[in-house]
Amino acid sequence: MRAVASGMTDVGLQRDHNEDSYAVLSEYGLYIVADGMGGHRAGDVASRLATDSIAEFFRSTANDDATWPIHFDANLTEDENRLLSGIMVANRRIFERSIRSRECAGMGTTVVGAVFSKKRNRLYVGHVGDSRAYRVRGGTIQQLTRDHSLINDYLMAMPDLTEEQRAELPKNVITRALGMQDSVAVDLMSDEPHIGDVYILCSDGLSGMLTDEQIRDLVAGTTDTVEICRRLIEKANEQGGEDNITVLAIRFDDEDEISDDPTIQIKTSDLGLTQSDEPSSEG
Repeated sequence: MRAVASGMTDVGLQRDHNEDSYAVLSEYGLYIVADGMGGHRAGDVASRLATDSIAEFFRSTANDDATWPIHFDANLTEDENRLLSGIMVANRRIFERSIRSRECAGMGTTVVGAVFSKKRNRLYVGHVGDSRAYRVRGGTIQQLTRDHSLINDYLMAMPDLTEEQRAELPKNVITRALGMQDSVAVDLMSDEPHIGDVYILCSDGLSGMLTDEQIRDLVAGTTDTVEICRRLIEKANEQGGEDNITVLAIRFDDEDEISDDPTIQIKTSDLGLTQSDEPSSEG
């Protein structure tokens, strides 16, 4: 199998700038979405630091003799260690930047990252915050990540909360993000991709606008990952576009049936659409 990935980001209809970032590094099977937060546009600094730091970490540890600044966990695979360590390095850099710069004080970002191991045929996912990973397989959709949000924390502690009690809880309050402290807990999971599966990494500008069923139906309508991203963003804007919207679609297909250009990067803005065929980080 081979992964075909496309990414797209849009400012949405109600924000004046985009604080989301994403990166696709097809040579490492690495995919990242980050959703920044903070005043004075520091959110876009935090999200870009996250994607750039994780990408840089993967590049710098590509050689067997590379030095790792984070302890290697013998209970995890090398791919899991790289993803976990990359996210932790990003957290440290964002935190250090926030305490050095008054304009960046208090900035942070969510992140969801995935790395595909062809050798093990596993997709490893790590996340902090409420940016999500979904898997669409056949006619079903499954959320692979659990939002680090106030509502979810309450539900874990008190699963019998009534609908009225849930409605009283503040929405969109996250309880974990990169840059809040000098260390961070990262949730890791893994999944075995099948041919035809599509994995969606997204900021809450998508998941907050669309139901899981809407995401599933829009993904199922095409095999083109660029078109998947475009459809999802257009629908989120149709539903109100209340936040920045970032989508990264990864489709698994038979390697023999895929062209030599496996990755396309897309960035949308008010100025139109730009496209690059070279894997690189986008902010």
